[in-house]
Amino acid sequence: MPGSSTSTQMNGGLDTSIGRIVSVTGSKAIVLLDGAGDLRSRSPDGRPEMGTLLAIETSRTTVLAIVSALSVPVPSQREGDSEVWIAELGLVGELTTVSESKTPKFNRGVTGYPALGDRVRLALRTELEATFCGDSGAMVRVGSIRQDSTIPAMVRVDELLGKHFAILGTTGTGKSCTTALILRSIVEKNPNAHIVLLDPHNEYATAFSEWAEVISPRNMQLPYWLLTFEELQEVLVGDSDRKAEIEILQEVIPIAKARYNSSRANEPAKLRRGYSDASRYTVDTPVPYRISDLLLLIDERLGKLENRKDLAPYRLLKHRIETISQDGRYAFMFGSLTVYDGMTQVLGRIFRVPVNRKPITILELTGIPSEVVNVVVSVLCRMTFDFALWSEGQVPVTLVCEEAHRYVPANSTLGFEPCKRAIAKIAKEGRKYGASLCIVTQRPAEIDPTILSQCNTVFALRMSNDRDQEIVASAVADTGAGLLEFLPSLGQREAIAFGDGMALPVRIKFDELPKRCLPKSSTANFSERWQKSLGDDGFLDQIVERWRASGIPASNDGSQHLAMMADALGFHGNAHPGAVPEVHDAGHDASVSGHKMPMAPTPYGTTSAVPRPSVPLPRRDMPPALPSGASSVSAPATASHQGAKSSTSAESLRSLRERLTRPLG
Repeated sequence: MPGSSTSTQMNGGLDTSIGRIVSVTGSKAIVLLDGAGDLRSRSPDGRPEMGTLLAIETSRTTVLAIVSALSVPVPSQREGDSEVWIAELGLVGELTTVSESKTPKFNRGVTGYPALGDRVRLALRTELEATFCGDSGAMVRVGSIRQDSTIPAMVRVDELLGKHFAILGTTGTGKSCTTALILRSIVEKNPNAHIVLLDPHNEYATAFSEWAEVISPRNMQLPYWLLTFEELQEVLVGDSDRKAEIEILQEVIPIAKARYNSSRANEPAKLRRGYSDASRYTVDTPVPYRISDLLLLIDERLGKLENRKDLAPYRLLKHRIETISQDGRYAFMFGSLTVYDGMTQVLGRIFRVPVNRKPITILELTGIPSEVVNVVVSVLCRMTFDFALWSEGQVPVTLVCEEAHRYVPANSTLGFEPCKRAIAKIAKEGRKYGASLCIVTQRPAEIDPTILSQCNTVFALRMSNDRDQEIVASAVADTGAGLLEFLPSLGQREAIAFGDGMALPVRIKFDELPKRCLPKSSTANFSERWQKSLGDDGFLDQIVERWRASGIPASNDGSQHLAMMADALGFHGNAHPGAVPEVHDAGHDASVSGHKMPMAPTPYGTTSAVPRPSVPLPRRDMPPALPSGASSVSAPATASHQGAKSSTSAESLRSLRERLTRPLG
């Protein structure tokens, strides 16, 4: 038979077969193994094991099959008696050779089935390489295969990212290290990648120190006007049963947006106070508006009410807005002294456009108030999909969602609905536009099954929970189901990998990361720490200081915002004052008008904090305080001094920026 002669030649004239086919179905086969004595006499590497890849020579191809079960139907009663050994196989693919000189090419699926009586052997090293390595140009190494540690475990990058992937495993099995390893392998080969990593435990900054832009609440800029109405409602109202406050907010936001746009367009003051532009905007349109305008509009409606019973919703909403907008913990969202259209800079920083040698954005979520963490994640996930959509797939983005069971729980009563919808949209439709998703979780049973089912590649680390194992089993094809028996007994850095990103379902051992590239996720060493006592009072003082400082932003003050505004507007030493657009300050938030900000990596391209000025900053929603004895200037007087004001605006803003950004001392 042609296949048999080929097999003999490839093995140097030796017969390495281990049994023969006795049953074939659509995707499975049963092998009657050779006598027990023959198999026992072989080295461990020459015997079939669970997950071993076997080869069956046919007239046209070499069929590959994975051992999914081993059994002895009728065990012998005494040592040395003959008995029947059976191996169940899952047919997974085939190797075809066009000519003698060319390397065999692997294809998933089987076109030529083995016949009864065909001999079965262990796959050769060359066959393993052709199967698992293939076209190395479009693949990256993440480890080695269990069957032969000299064969690298390669991942197909386009299939892995284009069709989403998941990293699953019990706490302490190495999920964070696996995530870091896979992302590092991809970035090393693709230095202009665009990866956004949601980091709820602040553990990945050390793993990507040279490649990552780290964004934390202390340097994050996520303006409130980027939020959709549902997201803003969650922040400002919270309880969806407070219908009256929600309706008020829904009414005044479009008007506030119209007022801001009117002031930018240098339209007459009469039009600025009017509502003619409100119909152009919806509550979800991502355009700037002032918090002070919201409060003013609420006050206007309060003044028109006659029934005292109707006052409560307005007062409660106003109090909530004032409280949150002045809370230091929310400074990343409400802390700007100025309101301006900086959406370009926000997108550029988060999605790394341009990359500037930092293809990964790590968004550290620790420190964000627990009430709005899901809102922040919702905004980032929604913006990821919209960015990929409106860039028409020119900038593919990968979103890595750590602790995903927090944001897309299986229980419909838990989580934040807009956040779940945003992640589900990426999972279902992101492939078309270049938005990919990586789900990392320790509890796959608690994740929305619809989301998990969209992940076409899975890396399953050790799992002992029955429900979690069932979820993983439901995602595996029958041909690789036998490998899941290993899940409870997998060792450290081991995983069962299957799906479109892998050539075949396979048990792999991940490469070990250098110590400098490990995430900060190691388990606390209790026995070592408990050998000594810390009796220094200064140690507790440091803890208290860090604890209290966690709610105080380090760089979300006026200096950074004014510096960004000046940079974006081009206020440099050689700028001509006449070219500066008007800066409006009608007793509310300062706003830049009539100017579209260009994309600039600075200061969004850095995470270094701008020193806090030594003088206290004014409240952003209050008019500047008048000197003692002075009175407010009337509208005609203000108009008469407009020329002098505009002629010095560039110089004043430039001087202010220089003072605020000058290092202290």
